[in-house]
Amino acid sequence: MSVTAIVLSSLDIIFAIALIILFLAQEGNDNGMGVVGGASTDSFYNKQKGRTLEEKLKRFTLYAVLGFSVVSVLLYLCVARGW
Repeated sequence: MSVTAIVLSSLDIIFAIALIILFLAQEGNDNGMGVVGGASTDSFYNKQKGRTLEEKLKRFTLYAVLGFSVVSVLLYLCVARGW
């Protein structure tokens, strides 16, 4: 196994662990029956949603998914082609 494959394997494991932790740290989106009843979603919380911890966790999860995907494809190409 080449040095490149070892480095990519290590990054893949780190991204996988980060994904698990980030996924478990997020809260669910349970709106319940309030959506059907016409509950207002125009509140201070929703206007400042991009600044909350929940939105930051979602953003970090997206980055981790993208990183995991790229590293996984590179690892596959490295192993399959013998780089």
